[in-house]
Amino acid sequence: MQTASINICERMGLSQELSEFKSGTVTGCHLCNKSIHDISLLLNIPRSTVSGIITKWKQLGTTATQL
Repeated sequence: MQTASINICERMGLSQELSEFKSGTVTGCHLCNKSIHDISLLLNIPRSTVSGIITKWKQLGTTATQL
């Protein structure tokens, strides 16, 4: 019997990156005073990812992938 919860690695993959749109949406939600937990639930991404995007935006001023 399969459970409702899915391993995060199966859902998102370890090397998969978020689109620029989704990263921008995280930033926008943060600017509208949404909590990390609320953003995570809304966009169906891990809280650690949301936190990382917000931290990167605060430090670098961008969420773009650095090549």
